[in-house]
Amino acid sequence: METAIDDLVRSRLRAIRRHLGWSLDELATRSGVGASTISRIETGHRSISFDVLIPLARELHVSVDELVATDEPADVVIRPEPQHSPGVTRWQLSRPGSPMVAVKMRFEPGAHRPEPQVHPGHDFMFVLDGTVRLTLGERELVVNAGESAEFSTMTPHCVAAIDRPADVLMVLDRAGAESHLDD
Repeated sequence: METAIDDLVRSRLRAIRRHLGWSLDELATRSGVGASTISRIETGHRSISFDVLIPLARELHVSVDELVATDEPADVVIRPEPQHSPGVTRWQLSRPGSPMVAVKMRFEPGAHRPEPQVHPGHDFMFVLDGTVRLTLGERELVVNAGESAEFSTMTPHCVAAIDRPADVLMVLDRAGAESHLDD
């Protein structure tokens, strides 16, 4: 018995495969699932089972959960509330539970110099306004408005405003978010 979820999964599989520019044969080679099986799944002539769904999802770089999800948020607009701590204000720009976390941070200049942190993960930052000092290990880098930096968080790191407040867009993986946002 076909359900709306089956139809949704079929259309998502087809759309992702086409978005990647892959033929049925290419996805078959990558996943180990036969091209005719993939075609029958996409067209509704074969039922969807976990033994084929899992390798297809893996090769399409999507989780099974994402393929079957039906719970779209009612409101896609996020209205961030500022969270204040000494020297920095944060606005979380992504939904809780997202695999990547986007945060706007306003760093205030001051005598307090942040302590470099080390944790698993990877950070990306883009300076929206002002100038910041990015400390990476022994290096101190000046990052101006319109410039960005990307780095492993296994290097001791911290960010501080220079001269005046600086607004920075940070994109953090889950490990970085847990370290930077749990103050």
